[in-house]
Amino acid sequence: MKMKLAEIAKAINAQNDIEQWKDVEVTSVSFDSRHLDQGSLFVPLQGAQDGHQYVPSAFTNGAAASLWASDHEITDHTHPLLVVSDPLEALQRLGKYYLHKINPIVVAVTGSNGKTTTKDMIASILSTQFNVTKTYANFNNEIGVPVTLLNMESNTEAVVVEMGMDRFGQLDFLSKLVNPDIAVITMIGEAHIEFFGTRDKIADAKMEITHGLKEDGTLVFNGDEPLLTDRVKDLKQRQMRFGRQLSNDLYATSVHDEPRQLSFTANEWPDDEFTIPMVGEYNVNNALAAMEVGQLLHITPAHMKQALANVELTENRAEWVKGENGEQILSDVYNSNPTAAKEVLKTIAETPVKGRRIAVLGDMLELGDAAPKLHASLAEEIDHQKIASVYLVGEQMKNLKDKLIQEGYPAEDIHHYAADNLQQLIADLKSTLTGDDIVLLKASHGIHLEEVLAALKAE
Repeated sequence: MKMKLAEIAKAINAQNDIEQWKDVEVTSVSFDSRHLDQGSLFVPLQGAQDGHQYVPSAFTNGAAASLWASDHEITDHTHPLLVVSDPLEALQRLGKYYLHKINPIVVAVTGSNGKTTTKDMIASILSTQFNVTKTYANFNNEIGVPVTLLNMESNTEAVVVEMGMDRFGQLDFLSKLVNPDIAVITMIGEAHIEFFGTRDKIADAKMEITHGLKEDGTLVFNGDEPLLTDRVKDLKQRQMRFGRQLSNDLYATSVHDEPRQLSFTANEWPDDEFTIPMVGEYNVNNALAAMEVGQLLHITPAHMKQALANVELTENRAEWVKGENGEQILSDVYNSNPTAAKEVLKTIAETPVKGRRIAVLGDMLELGDAAPKLHASLAEEIDHQKIASVYLVGEQMKNLKDKLIQEGYPAEDIHHYAADNLQQLIADLKSTLTGDDIVLLKASHGIHLEEVLAALKAE
């Protein structure tokens, strides 16, 4: 991003005279005064704290200018301020303006599980032919999406935008903000069921990603999911399906789940074997979704093969890490829901090991009234013959503990901890782990198992 303040003021309808600052150049956007680049436009957002109180520190740390809400008295007359009715709305307006100015191909990705991995895979595939920008980390909401757009370089030819949601209308807004050329729905699970009540309603909300889809755009979606196949019937835009069923446009014809990677073949290219540096067969669907996007944009199978084999994944998504004793840790600590947890438990149960397989599972958040039943349901994938012991963290994981004991899992191999007792969990794990063991770490981010990972991994 590189824009003069005069252009920004016009794009967001700034209410004040900025003549004296019109030639000030802005090169990025930030809403965190502690971590911004020289030349940033600071956006003071209203959250638990009022962002306006951090405007002085933003200028101290190198901001070139700041937005300023018109209902706040201006106390700084020496730095460039752009007065607007609502800084967040101005951020979104500026993001849309800049997107139209750069005019890249827009790929929007959502789903109850796998959207971050799929975003990474799409970006990797498209990067073989295009200059690509992708959503950083989890910048996937009303704030993060416009920040992603505004941090595009001027030579960006394709942008891959991850979109999250926890309420109706959120994807409608984000889709209309970016007007995607291609929209991708990875799957429908139970994530955020606390807010929606049923998977049917989750599917309704996910379909909002099509509300801003260009008329000549394409929806890429999981064709194995009846909740989606029912809902796309009236969609006028082109549709492409991926999955494991033969009725899909793109499907896997063979899958080989290896200790540290997956290899698979697909119907479109029967003589080519694709490899991804991840475990868990569920990631094949993520790769297929990315490959359909690549196919739409005329990426060759050879380039897709290269891109998938070398994909750079967002941190803490099904990542293998070496522990301080030499143990192998499968870290998946950024998020969790019942579908994802069951899949990764299946994976760990089949991973070859000299020692023991140990599962460390934390609460899955935002499941509402269904939480007790959904936590208990993980017992379906925990066999004592394959997973030697489990360490459970959080109030809801008591339901899994009770279910495991009920089904005959030895009580002495079940360990339960309060969410604020991670230090005891760390101490107990360190006292038992050997270099021959495999450890799974899986929880919603609010449980903070990343602290456990940091304590266990090798320096």
